[in-house]
Amino acid sequence: MPERVTLKDVAARAGVSYQTVSKVINGNGSVSPETEAQIWKAIEELGYRVNVTARGLRKSATGLIGYTWAPNPPDRGNPILDQFLTSVVGAAEAHGYHLMLFPHPPVIEQVDVYKQLMRSGRVDGFIVASTNYDDPRIRLLIDEAFPFAAFGRSNPEWDFPFVDVDGCAGIRMATEHLIEQGHRAIALLAWPDHSRVGADRMEGYYAAMQQAGLDVDPAWVHRSESSFQAGYTAVQRWLQLSAERRPTAVVALDDTLAIGAMRAAMDAGLRVGPDFGVTGFDDAPGVQYLSPPLTSLRQPLQQVAQRLVAMLIERIHGREPEPKQVILPPRLIVRASSVRGER
Repeated sequence: MPERVTLKDVAARAGVSYQTVSKVINGNGSVSPETEAQIWKAIEELGYRVNVTARGLRKSATGLIGYTWAPNPPDRGNPILDQFLTSVVGAAEAHGYHLMLFPHPPVIEQVDVYKQLMRSGRVDGFIVASTNYDDPRIRLLIDEAFPFAAFGRSNPEWDFPFVDVDGCAGIRMATEHLIEQGHRAIALLAWPDHSRVGADRMEGYYAAMQQAGLDVDPAWVHRSESSFQAGYTAVQRWLQLSAERRPTAVVALDDTLAIGAMRAAMDAGLRVGPDFGVTGFDDAPGVQYLSPPLTSLRQPLQQVAQRLVAMLIERIHGREPEPKQVILPPRLIVRASSVRGER
């Protein structure tokens, strides 16, 4: 059996005292960023692991849940994730836990932050949000068998506890609603192909169009990052198509794209609702006060948070949550932006 790596081994590799290593691992004291990076590098190279069992004999669990997320797009806040965060705080406190927020660098760097928090014993578990395909955070936590629960799915073959909102069913509802309003040429404002959530939502659009026997012109599908300008430019271009190819409505994968679409239609002299239908997703704060108010899909964020925290508490106590994976439906909130009225 190989000898167990000790704190002194890490200190020797990093060129510091073992007291300094101990302080960094336990989050006490203050060292320079360079020294801390050097210590964590030594820990990684030597494969040092905190003796969690021994620590448990000396002190109780932290009562802290780690939470990080990356704003998308990175230059502005995300009101939906903010609402989710508020719900998680309330749900966690109801169980006697508190949330520990930590920086949200690019995902690859987040992995290093997760490693540090796990090995220092500063948190009892994690809630992971803004998940994607091949998510390195989820892969790490699965491999380390560390307690976590995720808001969102990742690779289908990965087995882990999550709660997600059924974006496919939501966009299908929105598309069917526009079809019921008499639209036959319906465009889609989508996200880039690397987005798992975007791919899930897109499926709902194609399913609804196929079920209604409606063909999708490839020119009607625009993929981009979420922004007002992207929605505006895409609709501007669509309205320049010939009359037989021009969409009369658009389904957007988020409210920001939908607002850009509304503005482009109005600038072209169209009435949003009667002449050009628009739906969004998220029901972000304030969309009900637009003119016209925006039809959107509302996510059950409070229910998501409550389920996630309950799952995580089970994992922290060494039990498997039941059920382990939950998918909740969104709710279509119909407003004037998608209603044709008398025609």
